[in-house]
Amino acid sequence: MNNFSDDFLWGAATSAYQIEGAYNLDGKGDSIWDTFCRTRGNIRDNSSGEIACDHLNRYKEDVGIMSDIGLQSYRFSVSWPRILPNGTGAVNSKGLDFYDRLIDELLEKDIKPFITLFHWDLPQKIQDQGGWLNPDIAQWFGDYAAILSDKYSDRVHNWFTINEPQVVICLGHYMGSKAPGHKLELKEVLLALHNSLLAHGQSVRALRSNAHSEIKIGPVPTGHVAYPKDESPENIKAAYDATFSIHKTGEDIHDLYKWKGMVNSAWNFAWYTDPIFLGKYPEEGLELLGSDVPDYTDEDMKLISEPVDFCGINSYSGYQVKYDPDNRWVCDDRPIGNNQTAFKWNVTPDVLYWGPRFFYERYKKPIFITENGLSAHDWVDSKGEVHDPQRIQFLSEYLKHYKRAASESIPVKGYFLWSFLDNFEWEQGYEERFGLVHVDFQTQKRTLKSSAKWYSNCIKTNGAEL
Repeated sequence: MNNFSDDFLWGAATSAYQIEGAYNLDGKGDSIWDTFCRTRGNIRDNSSGEIACDHLNRYKEDVGIMSDIGLQSYRFSVSWPRILPNGTGAVNSKGLDFYDRLIDELLEKDIKPFITLFHWDLPQKIQDQGGWLNPDIAQWFGDYAAILSDKYSDRVHNWFTINEPQVVICLGHYMGSKAPGHKLELKEVLLALHNSLLAHGQSVRALRSNAHSEIKIGPVPTGHVAYPKDESPENIKAAYDATFSIHKTGEDIHDLYKWKGMVNSAWNFAWYTDPIFLGKYPEEGLELLGSDVPDYTDEDMKLISEPVDFCGINSYSGYQVKYDPDNRWVCDDRPIGNNQTAFKWNVTPDVLYWGPRFFYERYKKPIFITENGLSAHDWVDSKGEVHDPQRIQFLSEYLKHYKRAASESIPVKGYFLWSFLDNFEWEQGYEERFGLVHVDFQTQKRTLKSSAKWYSNCIKTNGAEL
């Protein structure tokens, strides 16, 4: 049975730093990831994205593979320092030209381009001026968005603003495990996140005011969706409350994230999405965080809540909860030996039903799953093939839950599998493989995995065969 709408879009996603390579070609400036990778020990295998998948030089081959798989849409990010080497000021025309060629190639293959403005590769020159702690970053980001809208909006009609701000701020500015590698205090972390919200708002205004055709825009938050132990009304309410709750540390929820002292106030959905969709920070968070919350004005919230058209959700894993009369909800302990990916992320397919359902109930906007997938132990066998049955099983189970959301008239509009290619997986280097397509990083040879062929059939049947 097929419950996905006729205009549902099947796609895959990537990000600029993880696949493009050509880190210093044609006038590109350094990003914070170029800088971060140069310090030995920051990356597990001491690698970098300097070459990555060499996509900048191989984009035609890659788009051809997308077409062979049958992708209907492709979500990619633009490298801010490739467009503005200094983050502001002079525009690098050769950088603009690359994405021009990529967009035209996609359209020629009947693949709809979805642009993400920012996927973590902040220009180093912006970082040198304080990065996300500098209040001017909102205007700088808006100026950058205006350039892209003016250049590409005649052909690109769907835009995402900032990918996973929770990761950018929490892991990059609190835990220090991602670029720029800072370990800030809570007050600074919340200020950086507030500035990212202002930047989102400025980019929405800039995209619309410089557009040459009708465009649609949305944010891309991430987090852990809670799902109910069973479908009693009490447990469903508990899961909804847990999904949008604010907690100061991971210990508050049974060390869910296993990050001691984790600033969960920034690693959650509502602290980021409530301001965008509801025009206010959640009261629970304001009460909990108190004086650490940055000063803000009504004009700030007006900017942050500029109207958007849809919401992206990057969703990989969640946690099961049940109602508790004293605490509203409590986590259920995971069973010993529960299913995990190669990355040791828990396999919880329920999140692709409950996430879209809860987000639509709260925000009343159409939903895209903008990332979903797994890292698996994939290698080329003696016959030159790559078999990844775990990925096929993972995708099948998750998409069955997403189909349930569609069957209940939740407006799910598309699915972007993470990722199209094996790529540079940030601080894990090249030791985690998320791709539908295997990449030999010594030769750059691309090999379709079994999952790519399975996904191709899924697309052909519009999800009827899972």
